[in-house]
Order: sequence, then structure tokens, then C-alpha cells
Amino acid sequence: MNPSSSFTTPRPTVQLHLPDGRILEGPRGATAESLLASIADTLPAPLVGVIVNGSLHDLLHPIDLEARVRPVTLAEVDGARIYRRSLTFLLDVAFATLFPGASLAIEHSLASGGYFCHVTGRPPLTTDDLARLEAEMRRLVALDLPFTPHRIPTADALALFEEQQQPDKAALMRHRRKSTITLYQLGDHFDDRHGFLVPSTRYLTRFDLVPLEDSFALRYPRQHSPDRLTPLARYPKLLASFRQYGAWLSKLGIGHVGALNDAIQAGRSREVILVSEALHEQSIAHIARQIAERGDAARLVLIAGPSSSGKTTFSRRLTVQLIALGLSPYALELDNYFVDRSRTPRDADGKLDYETIDALHLTQLGDHLQRLLAGEEVQLPRYSFQEGRQYPGEIVRLRPGQLVLLEGIHGLNPRLIPPSLAARSFQIYASALTQLNLDRTNRISTTDTRLIRRIVRDARDRGYNAADTIGRWESVRRGEKLHIFPHQENANVMFNSALAYELSALRPLAEPLLRQVTPGTPEYVEARRLLAFLEWFEPMDPEWIPDDSILREFIGGSILADFKVWGG
Repeated sequence: MNPSSSFTTPRPTVQLHLPDGRILEGPRGATAESLLASIADTLPAPLVGVIVNGSLHDLLHPIDLEARVRPVTLAEVDGARIYRRSLTFLLDVAFATLFPGASLAIEHSLASGGYFCHVTGRPPLTTDDLARLEAEMRRLVALDLPFTPHRIPTADALALFEEQQQPDKAALMRHRRKSTITLYQLGDHFDDRHGFLVPSTRYLTRFDLVPLEDSFALRYPRQHSPDRLTPLARYPKLLASFRQYGAWLSKLGIGHVGALNDAIQAGRSREVILVSEALHEQSIAHIARQIAERGDAARLVLIAGPSSSGKTTFSRRLTVQLIALGLSPYALELDNYFVDRSRTPRDADGKLDYETIDALHLTQLGDHLQRLLAGEEVQLPRYSFQEGRQYPGEIVRLRPGQLVLLEGIHGLNPRLIPPSLAARSFQIYASALTQLNLDRTNRISTTDTRLIRRIVRDARDRGYNAADTIGRWESVRRGEKLHIFPHQENANVMFNSALAYELSALRPLAEPLLRQVTPGTPEYVEARRLLAFLEWFEPMDPEWIPDDSILREFIGGSILADFKVWGG
């Protein structure tokens, strides 16, 4: 007999299917926070959000129907974002309470876990000021004040920010095409935080404030160490690079994304592109002159940087500038110096690890570099990735005074070259270090910029869809944190490959790729976040971008794609 169905009334409870197979049951319509309270203490890190049927939500989200539910903790990328976003709102409210009339800007992130914060409208905060500010934040935490979301008309948000004399936030609202927006409320303060927050201030117990240069750092726990704050490392060269980019933005009259959107709507797109590219060219030419002026003390040029930083195009544009100065670089390919596959180290999962420096034949590389710079003839290796072994390659002898240019993720690692060559090397760190933020309290992650670049490039050059690239990204990031970021301050100079206009130019190319990510997959959560992020940018026609731009490495059409440096 076939089973039959019949109408009934809803049960007063709802079931939550957890990833480990367990099922929680609780009152229908209760918040995720209350429904997950019984397991919160058993999680590996503090609970800060929830994924319901493949979509990310805050813990205030009511669950009305049976659902697949995954707790989101501080030890995950999305959870870390929720925590940091909430913490910056707490800081902003405490700052406004103690220092009315002054303005606080949340700027770039710090590799050790923190944000660089800058104050205007008053003298820099003293040590006593910072102590008072941190005490006020902890007072608000102890009060367990709610972060209350309000869905309101965009026009009302615009009026609010204009009344509060926050032109950067008002400019964003003027360009918003959706009719409503969610503002969060903490006490009497309202703000758009561009994402979910924790339910209340009591969740924000892990932070501190420390002086940094003429400003300060807001420190928070990192995703991979959610139970503690890691020691604050100093990055003076990186900080100087961010400040230089801020000065570039001032020249363009673009201090935030709203101002960029104003410029695009005013028909200034080509001006913004051309000036941005001219500033890049000035920087590359300046680096080339520094190398030329050092003479024999810069015969070996090492270039390193994280994924999608534009290192390849930068290297070729630098080569063009060096040739214009009468120098002749020889590009040595680091990938040919991998050890045979049988000697390649393995990672914690037992997989071949080509990212560790121990996967390179360092003795062979050091011997070849010393002999090349001494003017000797050297037979270089050629590595076959298909067979996992080296073969004899071309025979090279450098001309007198010729440079060796070596690009790779380990370029700044002191172990890469023999100590005897250190005095003859010039090291360059290249990365997309954007200082352009959505507004003064909502920053643009340099990681997001590089991920969007890579999504566009991978789809065009490698046949990967956006889900493929997103799925690999966390592994790429782990490698950067291990092998690149710890050595970035070893650089003689830093090249910032960020372009003020690039996210507006990438938006028309990235959005169709992101919309193809399948709902319900882990990559879908990230794709939705990136789509919401890109909505804040007025689109720009990529056809206006010069054919030697760093951005052409990702969108195609680069005149440097087949450029070869002169041989020995």
C-alpha cells in the first residue's frame, strides 16, 4: 500500500542537523544563538556565527524550519571576520564616547593579528589615552550590550550619515542601488558594518590596544590561534608602503570608495586610470635607478611576494626600465631548481610540498649563482614536472656587469642564497597593499583584492571556475603565511601593485564568475560575500586599461605576456 500524506499543524519544535550527524531540537523560531547554546562550550573556539542550509547568518537568525546547520567559530575565516567586524564597531563607539569631535580610521591589517588605527581631529593618543580607551571598551563588554540589526531604507541611512557629518559613509549610500540596507545599533550609535556581527559585546573579550608609530594598533586573535593574541611584530617598511599609497590616493582625490565612485560617475575614469598607472611607473623607474646606482652591489635582484601580486608583470616592467638605463638582466627560473620528486618534502597531510624552501636544491642554486656572477660558463638545469626530475638545460655565460633577476616565493628568505652573495643582492617585495577603504571604519582586505584578481585570471588562463579558485585559496594563504610574510621586511624596497581603480574594473569580469558558484557549497558562502563587496564599486570599462598595466596580467591583453629578457 502506498504511503499517504495529510495536512497537519506545525510542531512546536524544529530539528537542526549538525555536520557530525547529531540532531538538535528546540523551539521553532528561536535564534541560532539559543538553539546552539547547549553545544557552544564543546566547540574548539568561541561560537560567533552560523551557516544554515549553506548560507551564512549571524547568531540572531531565527530558525523556523528543519535545517542543516553548521556552527561558525572564531577559528574559521568567516568567524574571524565576524569577530573583527564587531570589535571595530566596539572600538569606534568607545572612541566616540571619549573623544567627541575627533575621527578614528581603521586602516590596514597587521600580519601578527591587528589593525593599524589612525586618529585625526586631535593629537595622537597618549599611552594614558589608550588605557582609557581600552578600559571603556571593556566596560561596554561587561555590560553585554546587544548589536541590534535594523533594515532601513537606503535613503534614511544616507540622511543619517549626512546628519552625522560622515561624508565617506554618505557617499557610499548615494551610490547604493538597493533600496534598503542593514545598519547595526550599539547603544545610541548606528553604523553599516558590511557584514554580520556577534549578538552582543560580551563575545568580544580578546583584544588590546598598543601604541604603534604615531598611531595605535587594535589587536585581535588570529584565526589559527583564537585563544590568544600573538606578539605584535613591527613592520616599518610595510607601514611606509601603505602610507605611500595613501599619499597616492590623496593625489588622485580618492580617499575612500565613495570618492572613487564619484569620480567614475563624473567621467574621470580615464584620468584615474592614467594617473594610477603613472604612479606605478614612477615607482618602478625609481627602483630601477636604485639598482643601477648600486652597481656590483646589486648584481642579483630577488623578487618575492604573495599570490596574484602581479610579480610577473612587475619583473618585466622593471626589466624594461633597467634596459633603458643600460643594464641587461638575465631572468633565472627558480622552478628549475626543484629537487627530484623522490627527495621532495611532504606536508602534514603526506602530500608533496613544493612550497617549502627545502623543495629546492639550494646548494646547486648557490653554486650556479656564484659562478654566473663570476663570469663563468654554467649549464643550468631544466626541471620536468611531469617526470619529477632535472635535466641539463641551456649553457649560459653572463656579459660583464649583467644582472641576474630571480623571482619566486622564497626570494626574501635568507636561506635562498649563500651568505657571500647577500652583499651583492637587491631584494624586492611586491604585493597589492591597498589603502583604499570603503569608508573610515570598513576596510578593504588586501587578500580580497588578490583573490578577485586570481578568480578572473584563473578563469581566463587556467580554465578554473570561481569555486575552484576559492576552494584552493585557504591553502595558498597558509603557504604565504609560512614562506613569504615572515621575510617581507628583509626587502630593500617594497613595490605596491595595488591600483586605486582596479576593483571597479574587475567587477564586470568577476561578478559573472562568482554567480556561477553552486548554492549550498562551502565556496558559495565566500562567493556571496565577494558579490556583496563588489556591489559597492561603480563598474568601469576594462578596455581603458593600458596594455602594460599590472592589471593586464589578470584580465588579459598584456603587451608583456610574451616579453623575454635578454639572455646571457
